[in-house]
Amino acid sequence: MFRRRCGSPLPHQMSANIFYIFITATGSKVCEQHSTMYPLKTGILKKLLWPVLVLLSIFHSHAQPSVVDSLRKAIHQAPDDSSKVQLYYEYGKHFETSDPDTALWYYARAKERAKELNFLPGVASYASHAIVILNNQGKFREALELTKEALSLYQKIGSPRDLSVAYLNVGSEWHYLSDFQLATENYLEARKLAEAVGDKRLQRIVNNNLASIFINLQEYEKGKNYAEQSLELAKEMKNDYAISSSTFNIATAELYLKQYDNALRHYQEIESIGARTDDFTIKLDGWLGQADVYNAIPQPASAEKYYQQVISLSKEKNAPEYEMYAYMGLADLFMKINRNREAEQVILNGIAIAQKLGSNYELKDLYLKASSLKEKTGNFSDALKFRKQFEVLNDSIVGEKSKEHITLLEARFESEKKESTIKQLEADKQIQELSLRQKSILNYILIGSAIMLLAITLLSFRTYKQKQKLQQQRITELEKEKQLMAAEAVLKGEEQERTRLAKDLHDGLGGMLSGIKYAFSNMKGNLVMTPENHQAFEHSMNMLDSSIKEMRRVAHNMMPESLVKFGLDEALRDFCNDINQSGALKVTYQSMNLAGVSLDQTTSITLYRIVQELLSNTLKHAEARTAIVQLTKTDNRILVTVEDDGKGFDTAVTRQTKGIGWSNIQHRVDFLKGKLDVDSQPGKGTSVHIELDI
Repeated sequence: MFRRRCGSPLPHQMSANIFYIFITATGSKVCEQHSTMYPLKTGILKKLLWPVLVLLSIFHSHAQPSVVDSLRKAIHQAPDDSSKVQLYYEYGKHFETSDPDTALWYYARAKERAKELNFLPGVASYASHAIVILNNQGKFREALELTKEALSLYQKIGSPRDLSVAYLNVGSEWHYLSDFQLATENYLEARKLAEAVGDKRLQRIVNNNLASIFINLQEYEKGKNYAEQSLELAKEMKNDYAISSSTFNIATAELYLKQYDNALRHYQEIESIGARTDDFTIKLDGWLGQADVYNAIPQPASAEKYYQQVISLSKEKNAPEYEMYAYMGLADLFMKINRNREAEQVILNGIAIAQKLGSNYELKDLYLKASSLKEKTGNFSDALKFRKQFEVLNDSIVGEKSKEHITLLEARFESEKKESTIKQLEADKQIQELSLRQKSILNYILIGSAIMLLAITLLSFRTYKQKQKLQQQRITELEKEKQLMAAEAVLKGEEQERTRLAKDLHDGLGGMLSGIKYAFSNMKGNLVMTPENHQAFEHSMNMLDSSIKEMRRVAHNMMPESLVKFGLDEALRDFCNDINQSGALKVTYQSMNLAGVSLDQTTSITLYRIVQELLSNTLKHAEARTAIVQLTKTDNRILVTVEDDGKGFDTAVTRQTKGIGWSNIQHRVDFLKGKLDVDSQPGKGTSVHIELDI
């Protein structure tokens, strides 16, 4: 099996792990193997996941020929019943590592025969065997569908322990696919059932998987606590694979917590276990972890050595996720030491693998790395493209609501035991009350049956209509909320870019032009010029002064200093005065009740842009001579009015054409959750009124 990493931007890189299990066709003897989903550093830390398999018996990767021959002979001699189904599974297991296609073929034969015999445990067991191979090949969605099918069967025929394993497997596949909320829901169901039957092995696995969830959610202390509980149980069982996986999650949390010495020691312990058991995946875990620590310390040479070892061995063993995480770690390393071309290549290698595997959690981190690298090298167009791809994926993964929901699920699980007793008592009481009520109702049932039936019908119909209405309102609210979130992201990005460009113009180009002017001024005193040259020189100096003023005007419009320093009121007053001084339009600015009022910067910038856009429209289209801008505070509301005496327009036409200017204004008003009212008619000027709560 192999480990894989998932990540979120953080200072260094790390890991966490989970297990998945599977059940035999008989649901009896089981053993553990492991595979790891893995966090890695992209200049950031990551989470690692350990899937655990519970199989019929422990087999080596390459079975002894005598055992294979004996099983083949047993298959031919076995009666055509459920025992042959089990033999197919056992036989296929011997080829799981050396010849996966052959193993899958025998697993499919077992499933087919189980269906013919209507032997449902045998049918369900197919998923448990096949997901081992599918996960090794990175086919997590196919594995997920199989585990869901198995869960539905075990809900009909399985014991509590079978169900616990089935929930664990489904949760592990969601974990592979980076859906932490669904993974946690299934893990907690698995833990509840495992505790009910007293299965410590299952409890250890679920604790370890929950540790990786909380590490991914950046709750490192809680993740470490779950991993330590898992390690205690692993040591009781004296299972090297289990000890390695639990230790890995502990090391992951320590790396996130910057406890580098402890993390390095634990990763070295994992490498030793891999060498002792001859398991290449455990060895890869140890190497990747050590590389992450050296990257964080930093010790670039040691980090690069371990990453390259991981890439070489994962290519040899066909473990693409390890290769992907090594590329992510190298990307961070190369960017820190300015080896930008090599950083770009390893990022592209990582993106290709992540897209192939459908690993959205890692893919969004790779997009963010690519954006940062492109911005660092001055390729802002590609930087923006990668940034947009990151934002789209990031919005769908590990949001605050998901974290809160997972915490709630955990708390709900802890309280279910206490609530079950209370619910039973309440149920008994309700039964008694219902019995008394039924005796009373029987006395009136003949007279009131028709009336009650009519009343129930009317109430049901009204309730149905109300539910429909509430559902539609909720859908509308969610759609509006999504639109507002998108508008907020666009507006914030636009303002950040304006601020950056304004700073670059003012500090960069402005400084250069001022330096040129100063140099020319010094040259003037040292040169002997003819009257004609002197006149040309003065003309050039005047043009340079004009360029500096124009540059400063553009920078000021992008992000006015007065808005940042003195607030919205002064910024709008200055803006209107600037238009007055230009002579293009006479603007009167009025403000009321704004003394001592402090608006947050986002609201101030958004209102400033709205007024700026409205006056720009007036200058471009209205042919107006005068305009009025009013800013008023009334109770907890801000009122903005912009009027002009221009030629006006048909507002219906504007709504139909949806021009960019009016669309920008409407988006900004919606972002502030305000109301926009436009009153205009041809030849009668225009009045725009905006109201919003503060």
